[in-house]
Amino acid sequence: MQLTIHRGTREIGGTCIEVSTSNSRMLLDVGLPLFDSNRQPLDSRPLRSLSTPALIRSGMLPSIPGLYDGKSPPAAILLSHAHQDHCGLLDRSFPEIPVYATTGTSKMMLAGSLFARQIRIPRERFHELRPKIPTRIGDFHVTPLAVDHSIFGAIAMLVEAEGQSLLYSGDLRLHGRKPQMEKILVETIQEKNLDVLLMEGTLFGIPEIEKLNEYQLEDQLVTHINEASGLVLASFSPQHVDRLVGLIRACLKSGRTFVADAYTAFVLRLIASETRVPVPGRDNDLPVFFPSSLWQDEAKRKMLAEKCPEFQAARIEMPQILARPQNYVMAFRGSMLDGDFGGTLPPGVVCLHSRWEGYLEKPDAQPWLQALERAHGKLVQLHTSGHILPQDIVGFVNSLHPRTVIPVHTFVPEEFAATLSNVRVLRDGEQVHLAELSSSSY
Repeated sequence: MQLTIHRGTREIGGTCIEVSTSNSRMLLDVGLPLFDSNRQPLDSRPLRSLSTPALIRSGMLPSIPGLYDGKSPPAAILLSHAHQDHCGLLDRSFPEIPVYATTGTSKMMLAGSLFARQIRIPRERFHELRPKIPTRIGDFHVTPLAVDHSIFGAIAMLVEAEGQSLLYSGDLRLHGRKPQMEKILVETIQEKNLDVLLMEGTLFGIPEIEKLNEYQLEDQLVTHINEASGLVLASFSPQHVDRLVGLIRACLKSGRTFVADAYTAFVLRLIASETRVPVPGRDNDLPVFFPSSLWQDEAKRKMLAEKCPEFQAARIEMPQILARPQNYVMAFRGSMLDGDFGGTLPPGVVCLHSRWEGYLEKPDAQPWLQALERAHGKLVQLHTSGHILPQDIVGFVNSLHPRTVIPVHTFVPEEFAATLSNVRVLRDGEQVHLAELSSSSY
């Protein structure tokens, strides 16, 4: 089995990995870069208007034979999860290449396409991956393994072919709400003689990492909600279901009502068949706010009316919220400022920002941050990473006993070599055969 990391050996995001045999090849993730060459956050919006050949010439799309034109295409594209830095270039791929993912990933991509201008998996391309159930793709046996990450439906992938084995970690962490996922993964891999571990190292080299787990963060949410005298706004990704559940639980503990916007309500509705969550319109005390931007999109309005008619019964209007602001915690995004709040936030408002703090530096955050300041409001940054902490990587890797560790999804692969003894640092585009990899340090 051969391995080529087209992008991701010295970069966070934009992941694209190819595995191949003499007869088959497939891709693990086709991600959109998160950063430019100066390691500054990348604004990907202008790229959407460029042609595929132009994106290849710019380096935004890795040059992979058959991926875009269908001439000897790969047998499949496998997605570890629905974040754009792992799936955001899927729409550029040849439309007849099958796409394998969990139903959770497919659902998150659907929600993102409807509410966040992201892409979805076309129904005719989708093939389900079920955790712990092996799937045969060409010469490969692929076993998906559920992992705890900051989005629903994420997996690692065990790939076996030609008597060799490779585990791609995808993005994962050990400080979320589901520690049993790590236990199952480790037990499964320990039964194998693992040749190569492709291990994410997002947080290597990042100083002062917050060590909160999701339960500790939930306790902090309760504290800040209890201290607030007026309306509390919650800025977070609804696809981060652990964080969403933590917010709902914090509201219950604080005696406040959580107000889901239509995006958040739709995510809850999608995943209710897979995990235990409340659904607006079915469960009491979970109202839905319909932002004004929704009413400007007729197709989206019709879709919600047809697929989620129960949301109308749970609908809440802004005057009702502002009449008793101390009763509510409201899902919030910057686009609501002008259309729904009339450009002015209520006095004394508290905004719980539960995202990567880099989002606060982006231009689209400045209007609502300024409105918060004018309202003499308070910004509270409450977040914990969706990625494995550096101090957890060593124990996790050692529990799997891989013959060789290859760093991915990191700016500083050398830090792996400083903490582990069996590391091979690759270059983007370098092809290696698993049989040639030794356990020596590089």
